[in-house]
Amino acid sequence: MNSLNISIKNMALNSKQKILIVEDEEDIREIYKTKLVKEGYKVVTADSGTGGIISAGKEKPDLILLDIVLPMKEGFSVLADLKKNPETRGIPVIIISNLDQDYEIKMAHDLGADGYLTKSNVTPDEVAENIKNILGKK
Repeated sequence: MNSLNISIKNMALNSKQKILIVEDEEDIREIYKTKLVKEGYKVVTADSGTGGIISAGKEKPDLILLDIVLPMKEGFSVLADLKKNPETRGIPVIIISNLDQDYEIKMAHDLGADGYLTKSNVTPDEVAENIKNILGKK
């Protein structure tokens, strides 16, 4: 199978899957958005914690990629709010942050995160692979 067929196959598999990226840094947000769109996902974005909560409720994404350091409401509070809300509690959340202390990773998992990635340690390809793996378990 050539790469065009693989891309078309990925698009068909992911065509109904929507990813919400909650990231305040525009460059980073666009890198992940570009990669995920190329993988066939529909992507919506928010640039603040409050915007992420609003978008999650409105868009009902299949997965949320969530930064921790955000304006208006930090990521841990966003995650806690999402998991308390019956409409959004079942949406898988992957934290992606430059914060990588053990207690931060533990807090994210305790609040219900499905994954934790350190921005400086992962490529966009690896982020896409993590999303694919988590959505495959859903």
